[in-house]
Amino acid sequence: MQNAALTIPSILMVGALPKGLPRLRACLKSVSERLLPAGTVDGAVLIAREQNPSLAIIAESFPREQVAGLLGRLKALARPVPAVVLSETPLTEWTVKYVKAGAFDCLTGPSDKCYVDGLMRCVEAVSDSPEAGKYFCEDCPPGVPFVGKSPAAERLLQTVRMVAFSRCNPVLILGETGVGKELVARALHCWRSGEHSPMVAVNCAALTATLMESELFGHVKGAFTGADRDKTGLFEAAGDGSIFLDEISEMSAELQGKLLRVLQDRTFRKVGGTSDITCNATVIAASNRDLLTEAKEGRFRQDLYYRLAVFPIHVAPLRSDDRKDDIQLLAEYFVEHSSLRPGGEVQGLSTAAKRALTQRTWPGNVRELRNVIERATLLARGSEITPESIVFDDSLAACQAGSMNSADESSDTKAEDFSLETAEQEFIRRALKETGWQRTRAAALLGITRATLHAKIKRYGIEAS
Repeated sequence: MQNAALTIPSILMVGALPKGLPRLRACLKSVSERLLPAGTVDGAVLIAREQNPSLAIIAESFPREQVAGLLGRLKALARPVPAVVLSETPLTEWTVKYVKAGAFDCLTGPSDKCYVDGLMRCVEAVSDSPEAGKYFCEDCPPGVPFVGKSPAAERLLQTVRMVAFSRCNPVLILGETGVGKELVARALHCWRSGEHSPMVAVNCAALTATLMESELFGHVKGAFTGADRDKTGLFEAAGDGSIFLDEISEMSAELQGKLLRVLQDRTFRKVGGTSDITCNATVIAASNRDLLTEAKEGRFRQDLYYRLAVFPIHVAPLRSDDRKDDIQLLAEYFVEHSSLRPGGEVQGLSTAAKRALTQRTWPGNVRELRNVIERATLLARGSEITPESIVFDDSLAACQAGSMNSADESSDTKAEDFSLETAEQEFIRRALKETGWQRTRAAALLGITRATLHAKIKRYGIEAS
C-alpha cells in the first residue's frame, strides 16, 4: 500500500466507521501501532486524556452536535489531539462548524480511495509535527509538563501513578527547592481526580498564621473585624479534587494542629463557624526541608509528620547521577518554549553549551536551569546558545561583587569614587560593552528591566565608547 512505511504511535477511533470501506480499515491497521476504540464522547475524552493518541478519527455515527462538542473537548486538552471527521453525507455548514470547533480535517467519499488518500495526508502531517514524547516519558500524564526521560524521572512518575491509584491520602512530596514538586503534585492530581477537577495551591510560607487559617478553612460573616461576608476556604473550594500545601514546614504550630484534625476526622470548621464541613479533597503537602529532622528537633509536629508520611515521595535533585541525563532535555525544552525572544530566533544549544550545562551541579535545580536558559536566549547573538551566552547566577553575583570591590583594589582611586553609584555606573558600562550595547541583553545580564536600564543610562550620562 502506498506510504505503508509511514506510521504513528496510536489512533483514537470514535464511533463506527462507514460501511463498505475495506481499504480504509486496512490503511488504519498499517499506519498505526495501536488503535484505541471508543464508543462514546466521554469515553473518547477519557482515552485521549490518559493515552495521548497521535490522531483521533471521529466517525459521524452519532449526532453532529456531539461530534462538534467532542472536537472542542479534544482541542481543549492540555495536550490537544488532532482530530479528523469521517462524513458519509457531508453538509457544507457542518464542515465549517467542525473546522471552527477544531477539526484537523473533514474527510468525505464518494469512494474508499478518497478516505484513504485523505487519511494518509493527515497521518503525514501528524508525523511531521514534533514528537509528543520528545520531552516526556511514557508515564507522564497529559497536561503535566514534567520534562525528563531519565531513570529517576521514570521511577518517580511510576511511583506517583501507583500512589494516585491507591487510597493514600494525604500524600507528602519531599525534595530540594526547584526540583518540580508542584508538577509532581499535579501529576498525582490528574491521575487521581482528572485534569478538569479543581486543584488549589497555597504557599504556607507566604501568609501569616491568621490569614492562613482563613484561607484554608474560610470564615463566616462577623468572625473578626473586616469579615463582612462569608468566605469559602481552599479546603471547601477543592471539593473532590486536590489541595496542595507547599512549604508545609513553614506552617505555624497552631495551624499544624488544626490541619492534623482535618486529616484525622476529614472535617473542618470555618473561622467563627459552628458546623462541620466534610473534606473530600486529596491533601498533597510538600517541603524542601527534611521534615523528619524538623520533627525530631521540635520545629514540626511529630504527629503531623507521621500522619503525612504514609508513603513519602522523594524528588531527586538535578545533580543526582540518574537524573543528569535530563539536563540537556530540560534546556532544549526551555529554549523551545521561551517567549523572551519573539520569532524563534534561538533554535537550540551548541555542543559546548550543552557540555557546560551538564557539568554544573545546579543548586537551584530545574528552576535555576530555566532562569539560565531564559537569560541565555536574550544574550545569544546567533541561532544557537553558546557558552558565552550562559551566565550562571553565582557568576553574576561574583561579577557584581567584583564590580563593587574594584574601587578598593585601585591605589589611585579618589575617596569620592568609593560610592555605590560609581560601582553601579562601572557595572552598567561593563554589561553594555559585553553585549555590544544591546540594551535588552544588557538589562537581562544585570537582572533589571530594560526601562530601568534606560533610566540609569540617562541618569549617569553613559555613552558608547
